[in-house]
Amino acid sequence: MPAAPIDLIIFDCDGVLIDSEVLSARILIEEVAGHGITLTPDYVRDNFLGRSFPTVAQIIRDRFALVLPPEFEARYRARLLELFETNLNVTPGLFEIMPQVTVRKCVATSSSPPRVARSLAITGLGRFFDRVFTASLVKYGKPAPDLFLHTAAEMGVPPARCLVIEDSRPGVAAAQAAGMQVLLYTGGSHMRGKAFDTTPPVRAFEAWEALPALCPELFKDLP
Repeated sequence: MPAAPIDLIIFDCDGVLIDSEVLSARILIEEVAGHGITLTPDYVRDNFLGRSFPTVAQIIRDRFALVLPPEFEARYRARLLELFETNLNVTPGLFEIMPQVTVRKCVATSSSPPRVARSLAITGLGRFFDRVFTASLVKYGKPAPDLFLHTAAEMGVPPARCLVIEDSRPGVAAAQAAGMQVLLYTGGSHMRGKAFDTTPPVRAFEAWEALPALCPELFKDLP
């Protein structure tokens, strides 16, 4: 059965719009090391990618029987935002492709509202999006479909006519559970040389320059 026309693109933020996952992994690894826990970038990617930080912190508590201090989350967030000020970049080719996309665009992310707001401000990406939605708006974050369904409702677009661009298993699963079309973006630094399977399979792309050939309907009104 042919896919429905796309009226809205819902972009994840970290690892899709901004090349931030290697930065957030670095800070998390350093912070938990201070509590005697050794994590690797691969472990962080495989276990925490696409999840909100409160969920990540709870997994760490449960999995390692670790009592984290009350200031753990605030310290992580402060250090990460400080690093963003000097080291945050958009994913390669994004600035060139965004002005060419002619359908509506918004962001739905597991990041906190202050983090995504600062990320979009630092990079100058905010001008491309109608609205920004975060997991703080719903009870259950990714892989539950709640955030994407909330986003579609607020934007007034049926889920079947939404395209989600994600980089994580939880994000892909959430989009599929919401009944949306989905693409897997693998061009972030954290995904270099890595891949993962999704069930059911989804189309993947590594470079933003490939998007017009992959989804020409997103550019249909260009002269």
